[in-house]
Amino acid sequence: MADRLDLTIADARAILEYDRVVFDRFVRRVRALPGREATRPRGIGHESLFATLVHILNVHEVWHVYIVHGRTSDPELEALFADPVRKPRTWKEFDRYAKRVWAGVDRTMRTLTRRDLARKVHVFWMPGDYTVRDAVYQTTFEEAHHLGEIIGALWQDDHEPPEMTWLGVRLALARRKRARR
Repeated sequence: MADRLDLTIADARAILEYDRVVFDRFVRRVRALPGREATRPRGIGHESLFATLVHILNVHEVWHVYIVHGRTSDPELEALFADPVRKPRTWKEFDRYAKRVWAGVDRTMRTLTRRDLARKVHVFWMPGDYTVRDAVYQTTFEEAHHLGEIIGALWQDDHEPPEMTWLGVRLALARRKRARR
């Protein structure tokens, strides 16, 4: 792609911090639903709210823990895709998997350099080459699309979704950081 959105390391870290905070808000909201509402098939992309949240974790993990580090061989990714930890069935299993994913994303973000953002990466299931910068945007936009599915499903059942605007989340993060000082 010739027209790339510029992205600094600070931008990438801020975007992924936002992704995680918003994701955690949705996890808390879905987890608080009554009965089996979190796992009920709803006809959205990954059927249930729970499965959609799992898919978001899968996306972050494959891109930020594997692809951006060049871990893209067919057998390596196929082993990852077959890993039963990536298919939690309970909230306890979900929490364990989420912890693993976000720890991997955090490791990647701590070591990311400006040069890394422009580095080419390739994935066997998609034609073409991409950059680490593209991976940040891909995971962020894909998370947003899937959270949109969850928002629609929540509204259909008269459940208000959590705050997810960039400005609202960033303001809350800034307040929390100031309070810690």
